[in-house]
Amino acid sequence: MKNVYLDNNATTRIDPMVLEAMMPYLRDFYGNPSSIHDFGQPSRDGLERAREQVASLLGAAHTSEIIFTSCATEATSTAIYSAIALAPERREIIVSAVEHPATLAVCEHLERQGYLIHRIGVSTEGALDKEQFIDALSDRVALVSMMWGNNETGVLFPVTELSALAHAQGILFHCDAVQVVGKIPLSLRATEIDMLSCSAHKIHGPKGCGCLYLRRNTRFRPLIRGGHQERGRRAGTENIAGIVGMGAACELADVHLPMMSSVQALRDQLESGLLSSIPHALLMGANQPRTPNTLNIAFEFIEGEAILLLLNHCGIAASSGSACTSGSLEPSHVMRAMNIPYTAAHGSIRFSLSRFTREREIDWVVQQMPAIVARLRTLSPYWQQDKPQIGEGTLFAPTYG
Repeated sequence: MKNVYLDNNATTRIDPMVLEAMMPYLRDFYGNPSSIHDFGQPSRDGLERAREQVASLLGAAHTSEIIFTSCATEATSTAIYSAIALAPERREIIVSAVEHPATLAVCEHLERQGYLIHRIGVSTEGALDKEQFIDALSDRVALVSMMWGNNETGVLFPVTELSALAHAQGILFHCDAVQVVGKIPLSLRATEIDMLSCSAHKIHGPKGCGCLYLRRNTRFRPLIRGGHQERGRRAGTENIAGIVGMGAACELADVHLPMMSSVQALRDQLESGLLSSIPHALLMGANQPRTPNTLNIAFEFIEGEAILLLLNHCGIAASSGSACTSGSLEPSHVMRAMNIPYTAAHGSIRFSLSRFTREREIDWVVQQMPAIVARLRTLSPYWQQDKPQIGEGTLFAPTYG
């Protein structure tokens, strides 16, 4: 087989129906939605229709709670900077130690400006340390920014509960929901989440478009100023084709939500196939709730980058949980936060499925992976040295294949 794409947490293929919805706005409806003449009307209609589609998928109470941005990274930066600007007396922020760099990089910058950043730890299975989170809450905290689902492991955080705890202390709550939108049912109107970021290209929409959910009556300060677009909350002429594409992607994701049980079944099939056929393989988040499409397994004594290269030769696209692809010798911050053994953290591979994934593709991966791992272990200086020391008595033994 060729072209088996299992890297959907990085980006997804655009759905043909999304592309079809976008084409008129790339070809025919080129008017500025802010214009009062007839050329602007179709663009304006497409913009507001998309706002309704996004609000519906998120379970927002009002379409006006949707602010279109260029991506989820922009939405996250907007949320963080707005929260601290409106509460200058509060100089602390709470995040998890496993947040996406879109959150952590902003917090690192603010830390250099004198802010205290509480990085809440996680267990070896990726579960948030709730006691540490509660201890960090105080009237000195301006914002909690917490992801709903981890991009590397798929582990879900109880953000509905966390947002209620934050509100009890008068703290705003932002959620990075990039990896859960379109994968699990959402009803933001039933939560106390104030702001939420998501992205079109993670749900079979186009790149270059995202949104920030802003609960009605939440105090807000724009990050990008200029024109009056997005009700004065995000300046700049809207990317109408991208926004229309995001709206179509959200509507399709809503329709296909029941299919995620089938995606999870394929994920579980891949998981059991790999764990049963490859020894010394560690499943990340084994006993935690996870997004239905995400599987992260660490293969001990070998490098994830080498696995990816050989997978690529077999026509399989996946990604590494370690930072070796960026030239670093260190495992990713997620693996380090989970205290994964060094011999395993470097060999973590993330497989992320979508509704376009087929069973024959899963079978192909299960068929190819054992030989790839075995070949690399014969080349590893650590394999023969460390293998006898790793057995059923280790901390992670229950999750080994």
